[in-house]
Amino acid sequence: MPTILYSPASPYSAKVRMAAQYSGIEVESKIVKTDDAPVELVSANPLGKIPVMIADTGESVFDSRAITQYLNRLSGGALYPRNAEKRLEAERLEALADGLCDCLLAHVYERRMRPEDKIYQGWLDKQWDKSVRALDHLNTNVPKLTKRATGGQIALRAALGYLSLRFEGKWERGRAKLVRWAKRFDERFPELVALLPKG
Repeated sequence: MPTILYSPASPYSAKVRMAAQYSGIEVESKIVKTDDAPVELVSANPLGKIPVMIADTGESVFDSRAITQYLNRLSGGALYPRNAEKRLEAERLEALADGLCDCLLAHVYERRMRPEDKIYQGWLDKQWDKSVRALDHLNTNVPKLTKRATGGQIALRAALGYLSLRFEGKWERGRAKLVRWAKRFDERFPELVALLPKG
């Protein structure tokens, strides 16, 4: 059985675990602490980043988008539409959701990793401004919730789950459409809710 090395709070980990669940691919999920640089992690991904999927062959796949594409191939196309235009739409949504997570994590790590007197407010503001633009764009252009989930929709739900974990009460105001989209996603795909980011 393939193994996914992950962190419970990571939106990228949530995305790939949700994608595996949705596409019907049974995996073992194993929590790793990236700060400890465990041998199992760095031997599978020399960058020491999560998530990593280790196939039954021992081959590793890393970067969450590479993993979702791999899961899509394994499942015979469960995550991305075959139609080229609709597939691009799903991939573009995934890229936006992942980019949003990049900004949010840069914001979190600036506060977490630096001494208080070394935190650079300009950097925090820049990352938050990017996040606000992405969220406002998504609220204005709420993705259509299709009968079948796509890799893009799953990535967005994971990103919103991370926002609720780390920025609850700070991102929802003025974005009722996006909040409603997340609620509708959870109602349509309740089996994925337990895999959202957790502290």
